[in-house]
Amino acid sequence: MNPKGVVFCDPIIWAMPPNDERLSSSIDIYRKKTPRSAKIFERSKKYHVNGVSHNIRFFSPYPFVTRSAKGRSITDVDGNKYTDYWMGHWSLILGHAAPPVAALVRKQLPSCWMHGTANEMTVTFSEVIQKAVPVAEKIRYVSTGTEATMYAVRTARAHTGRKVIAKVDGGWHGYTTDLLKSVNWPFEKPESLGLTDDAHIVSIPYNDLEGSLKVLQEVKGDLAGVIIEPVLGGGGCIPARKDYLSGIEEFVHRNGSLFLLDEIVTGFRFSFGCLYTSMGLEPDIVTLGKIVGGGFPIGVICGRDEIMRISDTSMRSKSDRAYIGGGTFSANPVTMTAGRAMLQHLRKNRGVYNKIGRLGDMARRGLEKAFGGRVAVTGKGSLFLTHFLRDGVEDIANAADAARCDTEMLRRYHFEMIARDGIFFLPGKLGAVSSAHGEADIKALIGASERFSSLIEQQVPANV
Repeated sequence: MNPKGVVFCDPIIWAMPPNDERLSSSIDIYRKKTPRSAKIFERSKKYHVNGVSHNIRFFSPYPFVTRSAKGRSITDVDGNKYTDYWMGHWSLILGHAAPPVAALVRKQLPSCWMHGTANEMTVTFSEVIQKAVPVAEKIRYVSTGTEATMYAVRTARAHTGRKVIAKVDGGWHGYTTDLLKSVNWPFEKPESLGLTDDAHIVSIPYNDLEGSLKVLQEVKGDLAGVIIEPVLGGGGCIPARKDYLSGIEEFVHRNGSLFLLDEIVTGFRFSFGCLYTSMGLEPDIVTLGKIVGGGFPIGVICGRDEIMRISDTSMRSKSDRAYIGGGTFSANPVTMTAGRAMLQHLRKNRGVYNKIGRLGDMARRGLEKAFGGRVAVTGKGSLFLTHFLRDGVEDIANAADAARCDTEMLRRYHFEMIARDGIFFLPGKLGAVSSAHGEADIKALIGASERFSSLIEQQVPANV
């Protein structure tokens, strides 16, 4: 496949090679196992674009329809049970329907699940976040990570009086118009129709400090801020180099701009708190989501007090303020209760991080061994992604390296495990280990990967 066709955040319906009997057989197996899912999906297409409400949830020939989920597993409407490594877009660090969260949510529901007024649960939840995230001197809640990054960008522009925002190639911060640029390879093409702010977004190469500083130098006079994920999620599950992040931060602060870290994926994923604290960084704004919601809708904007004051409408005139946060379901009592339950459990049970980190290491080592020199497995802690190497790529340092790998083979590999092994990755996406997984699950994953590797051994030369 031409790498220019690679899409990280939109679905690809990969074509079956004409003589590939193995893939044809896998699709037949899948269809026989999921007839009710097929019927429901046909109904869904009558009401929903492409049959889904989130582009990436579609995969060919059709996605199975989930009936229930618990612990490490999800069960579809046909009764098939899958060991899940997608884990709710990587948000379920304790597994599905985690008892510590479910217990407090059930207790909250009889009182109220939505009232649209201030509530004490927000205060107690924020107390936990503030103690764990030093930059969270002031906090605003929204319902999605997309909203959180949108408001982070607006805050940077409002505080500095500048317009330009820099992001990295392959960086995914949700579908906000402010940041929907240079997400998909080859990065120079428009991501979508209907965008109006393209001129005020610049893109910098991930893990390339010299190249990034060259771009930032050209726009420094109007640079409001730089937003970066400390682990590039949708762009390949690639950790940022510490010297790269510290170099960007130094330039940004010297320039009077803001340093924004998108920790929606990484926040509370590797330890109790944010990844930036272990890297010696001092961001101005951090966005959170996923894990901190306990499985319920959430987005969080955390920032230094002097910066977040720009949204204080009680103290500023209409011409000197920015609307940050808001939304009917922002800080609703159920999400606040679930988030507090999740973080309180993680604070008291920090051994969770040792367990899932060890299992993540086991998965990365085992997968690389299973595929020999054919793959590189990126990630950190409990996150991992397998890249099928080609075109001379040996090291996955950025989204361009990931795009040059055989992403079609990755999707086929994931689909084969769904169809034949009852192991679920959203095809083409990284995997996340939860505390509900165990060593037996990782061994089963490695065994399934060894079987797939043996099948492609004669078809795909090893990249050595």
